Amino acid sequence: MYRSILVPLDGSLLSEQSLPYAVALARRSGASLHLAYVHTPLIIGEGVMYLGTPDVQLWEEEKNYLLRLVDRLKKMGLDKLSAHVLEGPIAQALQEQARSEGCDLVVMTTHGRGPVSRFWLGSVADQLLHRLSTPLLLIRTREETLPLTTEPEVRNVLVALDGTPEAERILQPAGTLAKLLGASCTLLRVVPSVVAYSVYPEKAVDAALADKLQDEAHVYLQRIAASLRDQGIPTQTRVLLHAHPATAIVNEAANGEYGLLALETHGRCGLARLFLGSVADKVVRSATVPVLVHRCLPD
Repeated sequence: MYRSILVPLDGSLLSEQSLPYAVALARRSGASLHLAYVHTPLIIGEGVMYLGTPDVQLWEEEKNYLLRLVDRLKKMGLDKLSAHVLEGPIAQALQEQARSEGCDLVVMTTHGRGPVSRFWLGSVADQLLHRLSTPLLLIRTREETLPLTTEPEVRNVLVALDGTPEAERILQPAGTLAKLLGASCTLLRVVPSVVAYSVYPEKAVDAALADKLQDEAHVYLQRIAASLRDQGIPTQTRVLLHAHPATAIVNEAANGEYGLLALETHGRCGLARLFLGSVADKVVRSATVPVLVHRCLPD
């Protein structure tokens, strides 16, 4: 279960769309909730920061913004709350705050202020994926805002695996989240279409190989599913044959049955390279449902 959850915010309603998820998880797990805002000093000229009265006032406004949110959350019955205005490079400040608070989950939206937000996935979230050893729950912003008092509905968590032990490390954080939300899990393995990649005309050979790969994937997933069922998590399996694994995963996640997608990443170069053709990168950027991402650390 979670003990400490960090929620980065930037003062926008879009960034606050992460709060219903963070609140639901904190309430169900009894975790403390830490709201964080990274202060950016005022700029008065090229490369010159203004550290006078207006900047202090801005810092105080940011602090008061967080304290107002804390008051709203207290009225909802949450009591383990804190507010932090941080200094420094955004991703680095958030990483250090997560470490100092002993956070075991970070929940944030992938967009904040406008189309080129500080919290756009290609910047801060991408940097956090590269830096954090803590699971990161990314919430894609929507036009409609979910009220704080409304718990997000997550009935089924789609867990993407590629058959490697590294990818299986997502199972523990995904299982924890599914248990808290009372959700089932669906384990997904995408088998690349060997027909699509073949340079030979003998389609029967390709079809036979595809059948063999799918059978092996079914056996593999059933073994993993059994371990989750032993933990009390209802678990199904699904094998897809597709030439583009990222497309298959994103399309499967968007079919309406899943409230959340989970996958493991490598921390070598920004986003993951666990799946063929930088699949994790494409999945995180394209998924329309919240994505739970965990960085695979070297043994």
